[in-house]
Amino acid sequence: MESNSDPKLNPDTNSVGPPSALTYLDPHYWDERFTSEEHYEWFKDYSHFQHLINANIKTSSSVLELGCGNSQLCEELYKDGIVDITCIDLSSVAVEKMQSRVESKGYKEIKVVQADMLDLPFNSESFDVVIEKGTMDVLFVDAGDPWNPRQETVSKVMATLDGVHRVLKPDGIFISITFGQPHFRRPLFMDPKFSWSMEYNTFGDGFHYFFYILRKGKRQNDEKEEDGKCRDPSISMYQDELEGEDYLFRTHIDDDED
Repeated sequence: MESNSDPKLNPDTNSVGPPSALTYLDPHYWDERFTSEEHYEWFKDYSHFQHLINANIKTSSSVLELGCGNSQLCEELYKDGIVDITCIDLSSVAVEKMQSRVESKGYKEIKVVQADMLDLPFNSESFDVVIEKGTMDVLFVDAGDPWNPRQETVSKVMATLDGVHRVLKPDGIFISITFGQPHFRRPLFMDPKFSWSMEYNTFGDGFHYFFYILRKGKRQNDEKEEDGKCRDPSISMYQDELEGEDYLFRTHIDDDED
């Protein structure tokens, strides 16, 4: 799909806003955006969920980040002593710039690879942790009814989860940082073929972002849904959030129209 958009660089945020959320599905958009944009942080910066990272990832862990883009997530993990990191992104522009960035800072252990999260090019049981921050949300921008997403969307999401489950070590964890609310994510995350358990935390001021932790090999046969815990927080947004891309992203995912 060719992009007819003309993304504009916002001099205040140094981010390129698309004409609609559907533009996020266009690989050309991301190449163009990453060419001009040095850094953009989806779903709050590291300081908002650092306590959750520290509680769940050991410094000795091998970590795979899906869709690194131009986020500083891998650098923040490195500063926290988590140095065995592999970042992937579909955009060759993002990969080239991220590789240059981490090398310039002396983070020689960080590896950056061009790859598709729908077809991970790694051996089975290779990583202690797989983490994604907003990357899977892109798959949902044309999902249609969030209660009954299009089959094409489900297929892509399941291909991603299949790959994540495969490359995780037997006691590995998958961390998903997302807008996706539990009643929409649970049916996908907890497909019977996966052996992981599911728990989550929330963070954020106006928007509530979800920090899911899926622990491979920890699923119980009699595991029950805790519907009381899954009650969604109310939304009370601050002005800077209303004006940001996260607002465009969330409103499209939650209220998609055919």
